[in-house]
Amino acid sequence: MLVSNKVLKGLNGSVKIPGDKSISHRSIIIPSISNGNCKVSNLLWSEDVINTLNAFKKMGVKIERYKNDINITGNGLKSLKQPSDKINLGNSGTSARLLTGLLSAQNFNSTIFGDKSLSKRPMGRIVNPLKLMGAKFESKENKLPLKIIGQKLKNIDYRLELPSAQVKSGLIFAALNIDGVTNIIEEKITRNHTEIMLESFESGIEIKTFNKERKISIKGNKELKSKDISVPSDLSSASFFIVAALINKDSNIIINNVNLNPTRNGILLALEKMGANIIIKNKKISNGEVIGDLEIRSSNLKGCELDKDIADLMIDEYPILAIAASFASSPSLFKGLGELKVKESDRLELIRYNLNQCGIECKVTGEDLYINPKSKKAPTNNVIRTDYDHRIAMAFAIMGTKLDTNMKIDNCDCINTSFPSFIESLNLIGGNLSE
Repeated sequence: MLVSNKVLKGLNGSVKIPGDKSISHRSIIIPSISNGNCKVSNLLWSEDVINTLNAFKKMGVKIERYKNDINITGNGLKSLKQPSDKINLGNSGTSARLLTGLLSAQNFNSTIFGDKSLSKRPMGRIVNPLKLMGAKFESKENKLPLKIIGQKLKNIDYRLELPSAQVKSGLIFAALNIDGVTNIIEEKITRNHTEIMLESFESGIEIKTFNKERKISIKGNKELKSKDISVPSDLSSASFFIVAALINKDSNIIINNVNLNPTRNGILLALEKMGANIIIKNKKISNGEVIGDLEIRSSNLKGCELDKDIADLMIDEYPILAIAASFASSPSLFKGLGELKVKESDRLELIRYNLNQCGIECKVTGEDLYINPKSKKAPTNNVIRTDYDHRIAMAFAIMGTKLDTNMKIDNCDCINTSFPSFIESLNLIGGNLSE
């Protein structure tokens, strides 16, 4: 049980945020199917990423660790070997969907499975478009465990029905092994880390924009050339510290080397709209990604209304944005959050339930979330229900820094899936977390 106690003197200092989770996954997958050696620095050492790393070790890829760096020796697109047993992906939805695409085009069969939470998450969103390419699977209701029958697939033109970087990336990884050109069209912006990294590995991927649509063309069976990768700090993980500093008086923190990719910077846009004092410094390009340093000071936040379009840029950050909204001077309305219902938990319901427990008026209507900080009551229960969801656990740990009641976070081990050093990092700048 994690206990979050009120912060009395503000949060101050420099925070080291671990490597970006999304980029860390891809920093294992892409070098593993490339030619040559790749040194990956600042990899996120979390349970999710380690599960991806272990999956490729099982498929014969040589991966060696040196402190917080790894070296991957890739032997090309067709170099993966059939794993001797099933691949355990734990709680990682990213691993499951990306590997489903990659493994569907191999010349061997494989089976992936996960924990109780991952086994409930929908896989049809990646399985169904892969079937249009000729992929074959065995599963119950398109959920894990999933047996992947390796096939020679055919190239297609596919319009993404759901704005999902995981689905898009899974299809791209399948297309790398298919003769001819596969075209993927997306109408709504999604994270583009896969495309950026494949461009740097000389895959020949082409991206064209028509009006608001993006057409991604992948020429299959073109060997990739390995390059060293430096993983920037994770903006999703940084968002917990950003909000903590904003809502606690007398706070001033610095976060360096943060990934500011414009396909996922919605949390900064939303907080700016709420009046947050966030200064971006030293912007530059590294490995094709935009990175920079952030300085965050205590701010008097105001509520805001966000349309569903911005959800595509920040769906993972709504739990912590809800905490910011709970200490604003006016109500907030966040629209179009249906995707939160199929994350590691039903995050939309957990936000509502736990905020109400904390004495904050919060309502869910359809896919919209309404938070009224002006209608505060004393907390009715100081135990936060997480349903083993790391982002819910961390968001409400930040909530506890502002409440007079010590907040108890159940199943706090789930934080290790993305941010193992969260407790230590918050306490180093003045937080008051204990286990």
